[in-house]
Amino acid sequence: MAPSPPTDAELDTMIRARLASLGIDLDQLPPGTAADPETGSPGRDSVLASLRSFVRNTVAELAAYQLPAPAAGTDPALARALSQQAAPMLYPSISMEWRR
Repeated sequence: MAPSPPTDAELDTMIRARLASLGIDLDQLPPGTAADPETGSPGRDSVLASLRSFVRNTVAELAAYQLPAPAAGTDPALARALSQQAAPMLYPSISMEWRR
C-alpha cells in the first residue's frame, strides 16, 4: 500500500514546527490571506499555502534526485567525474559565489 500524501493540517504542523525550531513564529503575521496594509506583511494563511505548495512540489523533486550512474565498462576517470557532480539547487548562484 502506497503512503498517502499528507493533509494540509499535517503539513501546517510540520511547517510550523520546522519554523519554530528556527525561531520563526507565524502567529506574528496577520490572520487570513490579506496583507497587512501598514507593514505589507503577507497574511498567515497565504504564507502557509505557499509553504505547503513548496513542500509538496519542490522538496519531493529534490529528494528524488539521483546522481547519474556510469554505464558498465565506463572509464574509471569518467566514473569519478560523474560521482562529483553537484546536486540540483533552487538558487545555485548562492552556492557558486563562495567558490570564486
